[in-house]
Amino acid sequence: MIGRIFAPKIAEVTEPKGFDDFDLRLGDIMRGERATLGKSLLDVQRELKIKAAYIAAIENADPLAFETPGFIAGYVRSYARYLTIDPEWAYTKFCEEGNFATAHGMSAMASSPKPAKMTYRSNDDRDPFANPNATFVPRKQKVFANIEPGALGSVAVLLMLIGGLGYGGWAVLQEVQKVQLSPIDQAPGVTSDLDPLGGTEIALAAGINGPTAPSAGFEAPAIEAMDRLYRPQALDVPVLVARDGPIAALDPSASGAFVVEGRDRLVSLVAASDDVPAAGPAVQVIEPQAADVILLAVRPAWVRVRGADGTVIFEKILDAGEEYALPKSEEPPMLRAGNSGSVYFKVAGQTYGPAGTGTSTAKNVALSPEMLTGAYTVADIATDSDLAKIVNVAQAQTVPVTE
Repeated sequence: MIGRIFAPKIAEVTEPKGFDDFDLRLGDIMRGERATLGKSLLDVQRELKIKAAYIAAIENADPLAFETPGFIAGYVRSYARYLTIDPEWAYTKFCEEGNFATAHGMSAMASSPKPAKMTYRSNDDRDPFANPNATFVPRKQKVFANIEPGALGSVAVLLMLIGGLGYGGWAVLQEVQKVQLSPIDQAPGVTSDLDPLGGTEIALAAGINGPTAPSAGFEAPAIEAMDRLYRPQALDVPVLVARDGPIAALDPSASGAFVVEGRDRLVSLVAASDDVPAAGPAVQVIEPQAADVILLAVRPAWVRVRGADGTVIFEKILDAGEEYALPKSEEPPMLRAGNSGSVYFKVAGQTYGPAGTGTSTAKNVALSPEMLTGAYTVADIATDSDLAKIVNVAQAQTVPVTE
């Protein structure tokens, strides 16, 4: 018997693997660096101007996703620089994992058309944005996604509370407006039969549809009782009569000693009496009115008249021949005039002035008849030709025309 010699089995010692023992792919490193920067595929697309589909293809080491293979090297190196990774190492790693070789510039692989031996996947698989289930594409929220079930209960309770309050108010309103009629056995009523020939007869009816004959022993109410029942109501506002109303209504020519016949008789008695003295002059009970004061301008001049309280009564440039009559007041107004040699005063039809000399300014001139006649002399028309013309025209207008 031939025996077999078996080699002794040696137990394999397995040591725990560390981080460096695992093979890291290019996509894992790039995704980790991109996550460290806090950038999404769309952020990288906006900053590098490279499609997000190409960025995802670089991380997945998929050269078939690119339309033109000649741009792959530039895209990979640009993305590696953006992630602060060695661009040459990243491109070499991409070629190893994706089985991609750099095409010569004159070869058919560098041209835009795809070689026949290369097969591409469908457009939906190559473009991540065409896939609605992509993890980096924000998904649309449904209409009722943000509505919580607890909110529906709160809304239902609020609607029930509003409905209850509304129904309670409506019920109270109906109860207030409700009119209840209580039936009785017999409703007596009073009717009145008017006879145009026999007067008025009041009868007590036994019922609404019953007979109208008066019952035995019925006595008609007295007039005083009816007055108490139908007494006029008091007025809200009393009617007032003026105290001098009856006196003002008296006509002295119709009654009393001042009637026509009595007045004639009284006049005859007074005329026949020798003891009555002759009628004297009328008694004056008020002081005479002050003379009118008029401002006259023989040439254009500026005047301003102020009242005693300082208010401006009149202010204007008077033209040649224009006049202004001052209103009468207790205190005389004050005058301030420019070109005062052309301003005169007419007091009671007499002309005084001028207010000043030449083109000077007259200030604080009191416009009262007494002060003007005392401070100024009668105007001399011989010294002012313009004044003479205005006076002659005024005199010519006042002279009546005779035929």
